[in-house]
Amino acid sequence: MPITKGCKALVAEANALITTHSVEEVRGRLGRDPRLQLVDIRDPRELEREGCIPGALHAPRGMLEFWVDPESPYFKPVFADESREFVLFCGGGWRSALAARSLHEMGMRNIAHMHGGFGAWKQAGAPLETWADHQAASARRKAQVG
Repeated sequence: MPITKGCKALVAEANALITTHSVEEVRGRLGRDPRLQLVDIRDPRELEREGCIPGALHAPRGMLEFWVDPESPYFKPVFADESREFVLFCGGGWRSALAARSLHEMGMRNIAHMHGGFGAWKQAGAPLETWADHQAASARRKAQVG
């Protein structure tokens, strides 16, 4: 069966529907806007190999819809916080556009994605941390909350 709509068309449709922020916009808000929650949807191997954005929540692409849905056994309460804007990113901006569209279709309106993804972030010389440092910082934040 031939493909009738390719991935580029799907990404273009998603980008027309969802909010997209530039690296510069996100970088300017990071640490200053308590509403901003970055969500890294990359595979754990990518995080280990390439590093992470400080403060980003890791939600693997394959689990994202399950973590967002309150009816799912995998639901993560952080996604129920309607006061936050969840800005998704992946390696280059394609997966995050499709993921943001999926969450929009689920009913989330406080969702966006970052154009160019982690690659654009890294190229801009924005702050990075290792996967090990990221995991340690996440554990400290969880200990402070709970």
